[in-house]
Amino acid sequence: MKFTHVTITVKNLEESLRFYQDIVGLPIKSRFTPMPGTEIAFLGDGETKIELIHNQARTEFAVGKDISLGFFVESVQETMESLQGQGIATSELFQPAPGVRFFYISDPNGVSIQFINSAA
Repeated sequence: MKFTHVTITVKNLEESLRFYQDIVGLPIKSRFTPMPGTEIAFLGDGETKIELIHNQARTEFAVGKDISLGFFVESVQETMESLQGQGIATSELFQPAPGVRFFYISDPNGVSIQFINSAA
């Protein structure tokens, strides 16, 4: 068995695409309209992708408070400073163990995004 993707139902596809492309750095791999009023985009450059689904008929969204998507970065400090410089709110910087540092931001839909660097 192999993990392939995470699906996020989004309020605004264009806003979410900008976030995942510009902030997280994920390229769009595919984008299509399977039926009128619904658009899907897959993003990512490895085996695992993020699937964004926008359905115009959906008006309510639920986001799990205890779920986050983690992304490795070369420098947690530089990434945090860059995002703060763009006016993006970040959590505090966490260091739960030697060589492990991370922080969180929220995507436009309230999904928690973790930027982490680990020497392990």
